[in-house]
Amino acid sequence: MDDSVLDTVGSPLVRVDSPAGATVAAKLESRNPGGSAKDRPALRMIERAEADGTLAPGDEIVEPTSGNTGIGLAMVGAAKGYDVTLAMPASKSEERRRVMAAYGADLELVEGGISEAKDRADELEAEGMVQLRQFENAANPDAHYGTTAGEILDQLDGREPDALVAGVGTGGTVTGVGRRLREAFPAMDVVAVEPSDSAVLSGEEPTADSFQGMGPGFVSPNLDTDLLDGVLAVDVEEAEAECRRLAREEGILVGQSSGGSNVRARDVAAAFAAGEDPGYRDVALDGWEPRDDDAVGVAGDDPLVLTVFWDSGERYMSTGLYE
Repeated sequence: MDDSVLDTVGSPLVRVDSPAGATVAAKLESRNPGGSAKDRPALRMIERAEADGTLAPGDEIVEPTSGNTGIGLAMVGAAKGYDVTLAMPASKSEERRRVMAAYGADLELVEGGISEAKDRADELEAEGMVQLRQFENAANPDAHYGTTAGEILDQLDGREPDALVAGVGTGGTVTGVGRRLREAFPAMDVVAVEPSDSAVLSGEEPTADSFQGMGPGFVSPNLDTDLLDGVLAVDVEEAEAECRRLAREEGILVGQSSGGSNVRARDVAAAFAAGEDPGYRDVALDGWEPRDDDAVGVAGDDPLVLTVFWDSGERYMSTGLYE
């Protein structure tokens, strides 16, 4: 018997439909108690703030969010007794608002994107609330280094992964998981996936905010770009079509970022199986250089590509994603 819902954080690693001669496996993060990968950094950021004295009983937490981090903080806050206020773009799904409210959080909707939500959180922090700053708080990637990647290592059953191909928002997941897996498997690739209309890692100006939870329009301080072998872009239409395929053909209900990550993970797996160049774009940031490694795949027959399914498709029903 667990003492708290917070003790139940964790998720399975599941093989999904894969190209011939390859394996794609995804962490199903909707299995976490708050329903997404963001439960992990939410818990770690609060625990670290408690440990260093930044957060004390009676304090109120504030955070900008596109949805899942806010839900995670609302869930952890409810379990630990903190009031939580969340600043979120009004464009995000109605389900997100209702789940946050169900956990007792207060919601401040802003016009614009995550940058405007950050500005509002800064204002509330100046009034006395405690902001955890998920985009630069080292507890974010540390949570994935310690928990998500630790679980993956146990779940690999001795197999060596060829690549981690995962969407980027705060950068916490790809950085934390990528760091720990790279320590265990130095030859594996770590590849960021970003929206085609917010491809800042590819050197393009953002033109839209079509994805919920991926592609914030800036490079987060928590993203370790030196860890990356490259970047791939995905259109929202591709991602949403993949969400519908996963639901109807594999019984896996996920949101846009998961669908987009899986599209590109399957492409990379197919390239590795065929012995072809997976076609990563260079990271268009000063100082970034590709690793001195031109190998296509590292594990020989049946290459293994890992990805992350961040949340459940139930949070996207009102958007028309599954219609």
